[in-house]
Amino acid sequence: MKRSIIAAAAALAVLAACSPRIDLAGIAEAGPGQISRVEPPCWWTGMKTGLQLLVQGPGIGSYEVCAAGLEGVRVTGTHQAESPNYIFVDLAVGAETGTAWLVFSREGESFKVPYEIAPRRKGSAMRGSFTTADAIYLIMPDRFSNGDPSNDNTGDTTEKADYEAFFGRHGGDIRGIRNHLDYIADLGMTAIWCTPLLEDNVDRESYHGYACTDYYNIDSRFGSNADYRELVADAHAHGIKMIMDVVTNHCGDKHWWMADLPFADWVHQWPEYTHSNCSFSVQNDPYVSQKDRKNMEEGWFDRAMVDMNLDNPYTLKYFQQWAVWWTEWADLDGFRVDTYPYNEKVPMSKWCKAVRAEYPNLNIVGEVWSVNVPQVAYWQTGNHNPDGFDSNLPSIMDFCLHSAICQSINTDFENWDEGITKVYDSMSNDVYLHDTDNIMIFPGNHDTARIGDVAQGDPRKVKMVMAMMATLRGFPQIFAGDELLCRSRDLSQGHGGLRVEFPEDWESDAVSKDVHDYFRTIFNWRKNSDAVQHGRTMHFISRTNTYAYFRYTATEAVFVFVNNRGTAAIVPWEDYAEITCNIPSNAFDVVTGEAVSDLTTMEVAPKSALILEFRK
Repeated sequence: MKRSIIAAAAALAVLAACSPRIDLAGIAEAGPGQISRVEPPCWWTGMKTGLQLLVQGPGIGSYEVCAAGLEGVRVTGTHQAESPNYIFVDLAVGAETGTAWLVFSREGESFKVPYEIAPRRKGSAMRGSFTTADAIYLIMPDRFSNGDPSNDNTGDTTEKADYEAFFGRHGGDIRGIRNHLDYIADLGMTAIWCTPLLEDNVDRESYHGYACTDYYNIDSRFGSNADYRELVADAHAHGIKMIMDVVTNHCGDKHWWMADLPFADWVHQWPEYTHSNCSFSVQNDPYVSQKDRKNMEEGWFDRAMVDMNLDNPYTLKYFQQWAVWWTEWADLDGFRVDTYPYNEKVPMSKWCKAVRAEYPNLNIVGEVWSVNVPQVAYWQTGNHNPDGFDSNLPSIMDFCLHSAICQSINTDFENWDEGITKVYDSMSNDVYLHDTDNIMIFPGNHDTARIGDVAQGDPRKVKMVMAMMATLRGFPQIFAGDELLCRSRDLSQGHGGLRVEFPEDWESDAVSKDVHDYFRTIFNWRKNSDAVQHGRTMHFISRTNTYAYFRYTATEAVFVFVNNRGTAAIVPWEDYAEITCNIPSNAFDVVTGEAVSDLTTMEVAPKSALILEFRK
């Protein structure tokens, strides 16, 4: 109530003070120390998202604000914060582009600040996004490739490069990613998800980027904002989409606003450090105590990761238009949202709704790290939740399938709930999911064990897993280097050991090249398989540590037989009569490219997969 009264009074004062005939020539531009920040830093014509500027400067909350110099741009309201050094300015934007001026006045003193309004890209609102047609390449930039050693250490950041330290910065950057776009496209990947590139200026372990200290600037050790926009444009020229990893749940404890918060409840504050209980169950638990829910939503993720309060409407608005700004400015193709269930669920639902109101086709995938299928399903939009909650989140990550695969591939025998039956059971649980197509599947990512480590370095097992990644429902995500059987540097070092650099000399290693070539073949084939991208699924249980499934449409079918045994297996083709009688008869082996004439005597080697395609 206090906020709304202040805002209403301020809005009336603005309307009374603003004049359509302001003499801009007689007003000086803001000098050093008068304005620290204006965020978002620019905007566009034709946007649906209402624009609310966060303006920071000494005592700026006591100023009246007008807009002048550009037709259609006007201040419609101002909102004072609890800190006198902030003011939130509602700005209407018309059709004219160019430089508008924000005029700040107090007691006869005035100064102006330029604000750019740009033309919107043609078709921007209806931009496409990542879908089942895509395969996503996950890159942790600092640990990928160092394309520009000159930015390994920068004057505006604290932590310096330490190339051997498990948790230090190793110098990977945007230039390193651009240098590998040809490789990524040739591999059959059609999208890139980079872990956060925004400034993370905490004192230590800043390489991962998940403790953001400036939401509108790329970390200078990776490059500049302009470098990032050029990366996106270059990726698009290679036929590759760009997905931005965003963190709405927490910021870094060295974020610039921590020295002077706009509101005391801009972040969640506790009398002493309080870690989240990390229990997703509280979000859909019918018996939950408010104490446990408060701890889950408001507890901090880490001592260096301050929990944001999305229940504060100004905080929520800040993050909504921040996502829109980066999409429009960098020409993005979608988002991956970190630690999704740690956010307050209702405000986060509003966040998703606001972003997709601006971009109806934009896909957003949320990290819901649970192997409890109904709990994961709860977070996908359209799910029929008993409490009526709708997340507005289109896509979720399939940690359930990931767990099943990792638990199964090292078992040579099957004993009811062991072996590849775990994958069958996981797929059977799709009955709980609202949209099984719009789900991210993966053999591993930057937070899990590498698939090469899980497979104990066995290239047969890795190729078997990749065959499933290329053919199961959903869209696959592959962690950079897993296509080369990369393994952790030192498993005892956890995340710091598994996040290894891209091996530039991979072609000299026969095993890496063999896995790469297999991967490249099946994922380039996947780009043109309608049955895999859009088909239905029928699968068969065997209790022989094998798993068979068909992906099919009216005109084509794909058959996959996964032999998880330590011995060869004969494909029991006669068992599949209920579907084989309706599929085309012409078959070829996807890996070898050879036609298959006799489907009744097929033998599949141990720890491998057969992929056949049938077309009319």
